[in-house]
Amino acid sequence: MLLPTYAITDNIIFNAEIEFEHAGSGFDNDDKLHGTAEIEQVWIDFKFSDPISWRAPGVDLVPIGYINQHHEPTQFYSVLRPELYNGLIPSTWKVPATSIYGTIVDGVKYQLMLSMANEDFGDAFDLRTPGGSVPPGPYFPGVDGLNALAFSNPPLGDFAQLNNSPAISGRVDFALPFTPGLAWSVSAYFAPNIEPRGAHGDLGNPLGQTSMGVYDAEFRYRIPQTWVELRGEGVFVTFGNPANLRANNDSDPTNNVGKTMYGFSGEFDLHVPMGTILNTEWEAVPFYRYTNQNFQTAGFAGTDANMPTGAGQTQFHNVGVAIFPSPKVVLKATYQKVINKDPAGANADSVLGGVGFFF
Repeated sequence: MLLPTYAITDNIIFNAEIEFEHAGSGFDNDDKLHGTAEIEQVWIDFKFSDPISWRAPGVDLVPIGYINQHHEPTQFYSVLRPELYNGLIPSTWKVPATSIYGTIVDGVKYQLMLSMANEDFGDAFDLRTPGGSVPPGPYFPGVDGLNALAFSNPPLGDFAQLNNSPAISGRVDFALPFTPGLAWSVSAYFAPNIEPRGAHGDLGNPLGQTSMGVYDAEFRYRIPQTWVELRGEGVFVTFGNPANLRANNDSDPTNNVGKTMYGFSGEFDLHVPMGTILNTEWEAVPFYRYTNQNFQTAGFAGTDANMPTGAGQTQFHNVGVAIFPSPKVVLKATYQKVINKDPAGANADSVLGGVGFFF
């Protein structure tokens, strides 16, 4: 990850985030690489005053959830990102956008964003037709009852968006001086339509429009003068007309989508000082996190069989430890237990290890 920043003037600041993931972007046999290189964020800030500044149009992160905006590996203790950020919040949720932001009073900040709306199209970029619509044959949904919103992000290249709908989102962050150690936020996102041009079911039926709303509340509380940290989060997603969602019209009832989706998590962490090792202060953070998600609530409609399968109803138990030789470096180990109501059986449990760094 590269974070180029340049102060054009004292009040005009360029920022970007460039990521190289999974060892690079080569695909040749002799390269032994299969990854991506992408611009995850790029914008210019015009800092007018503390109460209001303007972020000029660019690529930015939707202001939903803490980990979406602060997704560096030192910001969470499990090897993988928290489960709520793998679908309900399609992190890293980057969009073409512009926004205003600032500080309302001491300890209260806000951001208000106008962006391209997400799309109910989860297929390959090159399947978008030259006319900016979906292909005539089958295509994958961007929203479904197995992956939530994971494949619904709008495109960032070639101006190939499939609808003209804007989305509006906002976030308020609280870190009040009279509640030391406690930080929390509330945020919301609304798109009046996420269905692409030419949207249709596998039976050839044209699909109309549907809106999408995403609502999030989270907190992080490092209890002063103790080792204890508590975290919690809830996400709620609504659809205006689920009968028009592609997943409810693709001849596959296992990925059906209801009127709503939701998820919540709670986490208990202990910050245990390990003393001075190798001339640096080390800290161990054993943790436990419980997550419950339901991507297939009631309200199905469309041409598919109108019944939930249980595959989108999942619980996660994560237990592990994160060791910080420095606040910028972390060594992690996580055991994850998965409980899934899928008739085919639960997802596999896992044991993972990882190293993260950010500077």
